[in-house]
Amino acid sequence: MTTRASRVPPAPRVLLACGSATAIALATTLVTTSAANAAPADYEAENALVSNGVVESNHPGYSGSGFVNYDNETGGYVEWTVPSGAAGPTDLTFRFANGTAANRKMDITVDGTLVVDDHAFPGTGAWTNWQTTTVKANLSAGAKVRATAVTADGGPNVDKLTVAATDAEAPQAPPNLRSTGKTHNSVSLAWDAASDNLGVTGYDIYQHGQLEKSVGAVLATTVDGLDADTTYDWTVFAKDAAGNISPASNAVQVKTDPAPPDAQSPTVPGTLSSPGRTATTVDLAWGASTDNVKVTGYDIFRDGVQSGSADGAATTATVGGLTTGQSYKFRVRARDAAGNVSGFGNEITVTPAGGGPAGVPDPGTVTQIGGGTDIAWGLGFLPDGSAIITERETFNIYRLTESGTRTPLGKVPGAMGTTGEGGALGVEISPTFATDGFVYVYHTASGGNQLVRAKLTGNQLSGWTTLLGGVPKSKYHNGGRLRFSPDGKYLFISTGDAQNGSNAQNLNNNAGKILRIHPDGTIPADNPFPGKAIWSYGHRNVQGLDFDSKGRLWSSEFGNSSQDEVNLITKGGNYGWPGCEGTSGTCSGTIAPKKTWSTSSASPSGLTIINDHVFVATTVGQRVYRLRIDGNSNLVEQKAYFQGTYNRLRTVEVDRDGDIWLTTTTDKDGVAGNDRVLHIDIRYANGRTG
Repeated sequence: MTTRASRVPPAPRVLLACGSATAIALATTLVTTSAANAAPADYEAENALVSNGVVESNHPGYSGSGFVNYDNETGGYVEWTVPSGAAGPTDLTFRFANGTAANRKMDITVDGTLVVDDHAFPGTGAWTNWQTTTVKANLSAGAKVRATAVTADGGPNVDKLTVAATDAEAPQAPPNLRSTGKTHNSVSLAWDAASDNLGVTGYDIYQHGQLEKSVGAVLATTVDGLDADTTYDWTVFAKDAAGNISPASNAVQVKTDPAPPDAQSPTVPGTLSSPGRTATTVDLAWGASTDNVKVTGYDIFRDGVQSGSADGAATTATVGGLTTGQSYKFRVRARDAAGNVSGFGNEITVTPAGGGPAGVPDPGTVTQIGGGTDIAWGLGFLPDGSAIITERETFNIYRLTESGTRTPLGKVPGAMGTTGEGGALGVEISPTFATDGFVYVYHTASGGNQLVRAKLTGNQLSGWTTLLGGVPKSKYHNGGRLRFSPDGKYLFISTGDAQNGSNAQNLNNNAGKILRIHPDGTIPADNPFPGKAIWSYGHRNVQGLDFDSKGRLWSSEFGNSSQDEVNLITKGGNYGWPGCEGTSGTCSGTIAPKKTWSTSSASPSGLTIINDHVFVATTVGQRVYRLRIDGNSNLVEQKAYFQGTYNRLRTVEVDRDGDIWLTTTTDKDGVAGNDRVLHIDIRYANGRTG
C-alpha cells in the first residue's frame, strides 16, 4: 500500500448496500477450480471481500486487475472464499508489497479460527517490489481465508492469495474394476471405492495407457466413441484434492460388439484451410464430417497422392518434410469404420515459407501479455495459437493467450529446484497434438534431470510418464531446452554438464550433450552412438535450440569465463568443452562455433529462427541479438535489441503469426514472481507484419 495517513478526508468509495457498519469495497467473487486439478490456484485480492481498504492499480507488477491497499488502521481485512477443490492440507501464499520500513503484521484466520497471529509482512524496499510469504493451514470445503491488519499502519498492499494442496499421500488403487455392459461403440465400467487419508475426489479412466475420461467421485461410467469389434484394455486410477494419483486398478479387457451393417459414407469435410506454415511444414484444418455411425478419421492427399491421415475426431494435421518455396496441393476426405469414404473437400495450394511473411524480420512494438510469473522458462505453442509456459521455481504450468488470459494446467509432479538453475525447464508441444494431446516437459527431479510427457485434456495435464531420466543434475548447468525436428519424428533435448566438465566428454552419461530420441522415448537406430540418446557432445550448458530452413539444428551455449557460443550442430559432433571454450583452449579436433561473444555481453539462453535469421535472448547481456545465416553457414549482420530495457531475458520463441514471444528472468535480482511475458510484433522488409 502507499502510505495513506495524510489522506484527509478519505477518498470516496463505492460501497455495497449491504446494511453493515463495515465498509465493504467489493463483493466476493469465487475463482473456481476443479478438485482434480493439482495446480496451485490463484485468488486475486481485488475479487475478494475487502474491509477498510480499497482496490488500486497505481503500482505496477501486480497480477489481475489491481491490488488491495489497506487503510492505515487496525482491523482492515481481505477475505477470500476458497472452493471445495482446495480442501485439505494447504500452503497459503500471500503476494504483497510494503514500501515502508515497518513490519505490517497481519493475523491469518481460516473460517474464523486463528492460524497464525502477527504474521510478518516486512518491508520489500519499494511498492513495486512484490514478494511472497507462506503459511500452512488445513482447509475445509468453501473455506474463508482472512488476512487482518493488526498494526496502526494497516496491512501491506496485497495482490493475491495462492492456495496449493500439500497432501502427499496418494489414494489406494480402486478395487474390483469390471465391465457392466457394452455395445459396438461403447463400454460401461464400474469399480469399488478407493480409500484415501482425506478423501477421493475423482477417477481417471485409461485405455491401454491413454486417458479416455475423467469423472468425479462416482463408481461407474460409460466410455463411448469406440471402434466396433475391438478389444480395449481398461484401468482406473483414483485421485484426491491435492492431485495425488493412486496405483492402477486391476486391468479389464472388453471387446466391443461387431458393428451393424453400414453402407453409408461420411459427409464431405468442411472447408480446408492452412492456418500456419514453417520452412518445411504446413498446418491444415478443416470442418468435421458427420456419419450415421462414426467418422473414424481423415485421409490427407498431397498432389493427388495420400500422404498422411488424421485419426479419430481430429480436424487438424501438420504435414512435414516439405521443401521451402515449393507449392503443394492438398485435399482431405473422411472415412468410417466400415471403410466407406466421403468425397473430397475443396483443394488448396500452400507454399512453405518459414513461420511468417518473407523478408528480414525486424522487432517492432512490444506488449506485455503476462506478468507475475516466477522465471518463465519453457514456452511452446498450441494449435490454437496460445502458449504453454513453465515456471522454473514454482513448477507450475499454465496456458497464456495473446490477449493475456492465463489458465493453470497443473504442476509438474516430482519436480524440485536446486536453488540455482534447476526446476521446471523446457516445454514442447507434440507435432501431432491434435490427435494425441501430448505435452513434453524437461525438469529436475530427485534422481536427476528428466523428460516427462503428459496429456492435455481441457485445462488439465494428466497421465504423466517419464520418457528419459537420470541425466546428471547440479545447482547450475542443467540445460533443458526441447525442440522437435521439422518432420516431427525426433525430439532434441539440451543438457548441461552438471558443473562437472568431464561429463561433457563422457559418452556414458547424458550430461553436457544434445540428445535425440523418438517422441515415445525410444532411441533412434541411426543415432551416432548405437544404443545412446547422444546426438552431439562437448557442451557446457545449452539452453537454446532451433532449426533453419534447411532443417539444420542450431544451439546457443553458456560459456565459462571468456566466450559464449552459437553452434551449428552436426551428428556425432564434439564441441570441445571443457578443453575448448569458444575458440580458446585446446580446440583441435572439435567443431568451432559459428558465433562467440564475451560472457559479459551475452550469456545466451533461448534461441529461435525466423527466415534464417537467428534470434538469441541473453541473461547477463539483457538484450536480444539478431544474426543472419549466410550462404556459407556463417552468422553475419549482427543487431542488438532491447539492451537493458527488460532486464535479464530468458526464452524467445516465434509464434504461428511470425511474431516473437519473449520472457524475462529478473528473479535472480531477488524479486520473486516479477517476471513477464512480452509479445513483439515482427515487421518484415516487404512491409508486412507477423
